[in-house]
Amino acid sequence: MIDAQRTSTTWPAVVPALLVCLAAPAFFVAQIAWLGWVLIALGVGAAWLVERRLPSSTDQTVSVGGRRESARVIGVSRQPSLTRDLSLIALGMLIVSVIPLAAELDNLAMLRFTLALGGAVVVPYVVSRFLFRDRAISFPWRTGQRWGRLQWGWLVAVLVLGWLILPFYFITSGVYQNWPVVDSPDLIARLFVGVGAVGIWDELFFICTVFALLRRHFPDVLANVLQAIVFVSFLWELGYREWGPLLTIPFALLQGFIFVRTHSLAYVVTVHLLFDAVVFAVLVHAHNPGLLPIFLI
Repeated sequence: MIDAQRTSTTWPAVVPALLVCLAAPAFFVAQIAWLGWVLIALGVGAAWLVERRLPSSTDQTVSVGGRRESARVIGVSRQPSLTRDLSLIALGMLIVSVIPLAAELDNLAMLRFTLALGGAVVVPYVVSRFLFRDRAISFPWRTGQRWGRLQWGWLVAVLVLGWLILPFYFITSGVYQNWPVVDSPDLIARLFVGVGAVGIWDELFFICTVFALLRRHFPDVLANVLQAIVFVSFLWELGYREWGPLLTIPFALLQGFIFVRTHSLAYVVTVHLLFDAVVFAVLVHAHNPGLLPIFLI
């Protein structure tokens, strides 16, 4: 009976979750802050209303040996709170939204990115763990399982696909100009650190925070689509524009799928860093033709 109740709450919960996730394109694509705030308020408020109309799991009864018993008596835990989980997602997005995401490499910009992106991961984690007394957000770095041939093969495929596709995308669309010119060893080093750091953060926030929280309420496929809305919107403001979503949408969905299959933060971070290594090389190549003559364009 408890499982049936959990399933029955999925679809009413979609609207609040979608409203909160749609705040991401409002913040990062349209860049209309007030619209993002309104969508978050509506989403969290709708989640609260949905939960108020559902009976508490501790008040439900189940059949035990022919007798009706309270779920509290037999130790069945309360369902995760949709309102709390969406508020954690919203909190992270609000923190990120306070800074412009245009790629810059000066000291102040890198400090700004560090504080905002770091806060978007740390603050929801701290609130979940110490205020809500929950362990919804975790960072499962190692699973104790060795990577198989399929996983190693995908790492190679990421490099090959990146080498084939990314130069064409960045150079023919002109989006490489969304990143600053890197024409000195210092700037190239800063770009390398920045691209890698943001790539790691992507997995900590979009997969281990947003996706993990959504999975508590929705089937994996639906939760993955919702997290991809947030993921792709962030990448748009970061610089992946023009026809970039044709690349970033599949990438965001694949990262969620891979995490479900492997349960390994280490693996999804490795995939992302390999992808970003090619992005870094392409940006250096685009700003300095001839410096890295390893691409077809």
